[in-house]
Amino acid sequence: METRHYITMAVAVLALQFMLFGFSRTLGWLFNLNQKTRTKLSIILFLFFNILVSTAPLRLYAESFRVSALLLTLLLFSTFSSLIVAFLYLLLKQWRNQIKWLYPVIFLSFIATACYNAYVPTIRHFQVKLDKPMQPLRIGMASDLHLGRLFGSTQLDTLADIMRQEKVDIILLPGDIMDDNVNAYLAEKMQPHFANLQAPLGVYATLGNHDFFGDQQRIEAEMRKAGIIPVMDESIVIDGRFTLIGRNDDLVKNRPTAAQLLKGVNTALPVILMDHRPTEIEQHANLPIDIQLSGHAHNGQIFPANFVVKLIYRLSYGYEKINQGHFFVTSGYGFWGVPMRLGSQSEVIIIDLVGH
Repeated sequence: METRHYITMAVAVLALQFMLFGFSRTLGWLFNLNQKTRTKLSIILFLFFNILVSTAPLRLYAESFRVSALLLTLLLFSTFSSLIVAFLYLLLKQWRNQIKWLYPVIFLSFIATACYNAYVPTIRHFQVKLDKPMQPLRIGMASDLHLGRLFGSTQLDTLADIMRQEKVDIILLPGDIMDDNVNAYLAEKMQPHFANLQAPLGVYATLGNHDFFGDQQRIEAEMRKAGIIPVMDESIVIDGRFTLIGRNDDLVKNRPTAAQLLKGVNTALPVILMDHRPTEIEQHANLPIDIQLSGHAHNGQIFPANFVVKLIYRLSYGYEKINQGHFFVTSGYGFWGVPMRLGSQSEVIIIDLVGH
């Protein structure tokens, strides 16, 4: 790993200890615990959370990652709540005896807001003008669906409704379609809901890292059954109007470069690239790529991870024009791990593409 990744890990470990200290102090204050009980509680919390986090990558049980992520998220919300209450405690001295009830209210408000952000999508519109002759094109983009037990048929129906209401010409899904496998997708009979995604020029997708965790063949097959066309390290000319290129996630170590995929492509037509991770944007800015669509980073999903992904990627979220290319990185339509977002929101991106 790069040095910045080690630094990020070290900061995360230190932050965990700070949150545990604050959580134990908060519990002691809320329940008027004596010093001996507070010390025991602090030791138990320290051992429990540190063992949980350190063993989660070992997958000692099936849902270890999710359980760890949920508990850490709740611990983070508790920390935010404690800091707010502590500030109010210092500010409102005359109300100190009544201020304890604010902690559960603020804590539950964080949870409610995070769940809302995860399940209620916002729609973001962009307009891009290319220096190429072309018919106007409206693109509907939704990445990182992570279809699984916590995100499925209802959200697919909502996405289909959004795309119909926005009257998109084409739907593009740049990666992480499923949440590791198709088990929940099949068990919950999501196929007819997935098939509701329709557009005049079709629905196309690439596979992300969670699609390449071992079940990629079944994922690809189920996508095709639902009428979704996987674009896997290849280029397709759509209706003679533009070229669509799809790259597999970089878990596929022998995947061709974007430059290799551009060989033989008529770049007089607009070129749209779906590349799940925004890791090679700077290289792609020097290639004849007009539009790149990416996801993966989730805009951090839960604050303050927004700042972490900004350190990792040139563009971790939003839109940027670099040279002649237009680059979009979405926070994603679904979520990973826990059904919560704070400092980010589920979203669908609508891009109106016009020529000269």
